[in-house]
Amino acid sequence: MSQEIEIEFKNLISEAEFYQLLARYPFPEQAITQTNYYFETGDFALKERGCALRIREKKDQFVLTLKEPHPNGLLETHDTLTRQEAHAIMNGTYFNKSHVFQRLNAMHISVPSLVYYGKLTTNRRETEFEDVLLVLDHSLYNNTSDYELEIEAPTEQIGLHVFHQILEQQEIIRRDTPNKIERFFSTLSNCRDN
Repeated sequence: MSQEIEIEFKNLISEAEFYQLLARYPFPEQAITQTNYYFETGDFALKERGCALRIREKKDQFVLTLKEPHPNGLLETHDTLTRQEAHAIMNGTYFNKSHVFQRLNAMHISVPSLVYYGKLTTNRRETEFEDVLLVLDHSLYNNTSDYELEIEAPTEQIGLHVFHQILEQQEIIRRDTPNKIERFFSTLSNCRDN
């Protein structure tokens, strides 16, 4: 298990702004593909507590992550999984070794009540810039596609400074940006209608 505090700033961007940023900053030519598999209870107990639960598959590695509110950002608890364990969880089989599941039990969220709702695939490019990690994402989920600028920072002050600087210099307006799991769940009914 590992835990970390995540301090990040996000802004949804247009496809044109995505390519503008891609040309302006030293992002790698090739994106890395990652897939998030999202879980929630039937009564949205995680959302009610401001939490999110996912398994991320990246470079054939699987990590179970619980995100919880924290005064300085988000507290993330991680457990590394084998491919078999990840697929077992997606199929409703849970096991006791997980620190994430122990955290859920401590919040009185029944692990067997978790439901796998679907996946979101992101083509991600990352680069170091002025003491932050700049991230450009193109995400695909439930017949939807979007683009996002994300900044991961060591402190809120550094992150906000770089975030505002990039938006101002690139003449990108600040947009309300729900996190990926919120965007994913907001499109579930749209996907079922198609």
